[in-house]
Amino acid sequence: MEVRVTEKGTKKFTKAEKLSIIAEAKEKGVNITLVKYGLYPGTYYYWKRRLAADGESGLDHKRVKNQEAEIKRLEQENTALKLLLAEKQLEGRLKDDLLKKKYPDLKRKI
Repeated sequence: MEVRVTEKGTKKFTKAEKLSIIAEAKEKGVNITLVKYGLYPGTYYYWKRRLAADGESGLDHKRVKNQEAEIKRLEQENTALKLLLAEKQLEGRLKDDLLKKKYPDLKRKI
């Protein structure tokens, strides 16, 4: 297994390499495997958690960051839409209250 090291000194593993490291850790033990590949325990357990949550596609490198950014964008959009809806409802109530005060004898026919 050939590990790519970036200019910053960080290691990059492919999805297949991550799967093989997780499988090897199950067979030979976590500590031995982590020392062999020079991994931090947090990295290993993060990979394991992503594998359990999203399956093999959860181990793709950029996928998680892209999904988190998309989720954050959608949450902000949802919040903005809720505010717009609340403003429209408030505006409608205020208009109804003003009409009731101005024309108390006028009744709505449905």
